Amino acid sequence: MADPQPFLGHYADLAAFRPEQFNPLGLAQSEHMKLVLVCLEPGQSIPAHEPGVDMALIVIEGEGTLITGDQEQPIRPGSIGFVPAGVRRGVKATTRLIALHTVSPPPTAQDHAQVVAQLSAKPSA
Repeated sequence: MADPQPFLGHYADLAAFRPEQFNPLGLAQSEHMKLVLVCLEPGQSIPAHEPGVDMALIVIEGEGTLITGDQEQPIRPGSIGFVPAGVRRGVKATTRLIALHTVSPPPTAQDHAQVVAQLSAKPSA
């Protein structure tokens, strides 16, 4: 295995938003974990899905809702969430939202097939 590349930076310098859907910015990945900066505009969401990976979420800026199973929990700066593999999860932004999203192990295309299908089904703005 190659030496890991250290990552240093400030989230505000890295954050980028897209008007059509949430923007997941991959920051770092190893065979055991993937670190993503997730940027959502108000009203955008990561559609609820049930991937086979554990997920931790730390809200840096903004407010919204974390979907876990059949529950919805309000989130705001400093909120920390954890959802185990196989449990339904998603995020809805009420305001512009930036969160650090960590998954273990890194997800496969199959883990995100539900998200891709739901985003593809949405009409364009």
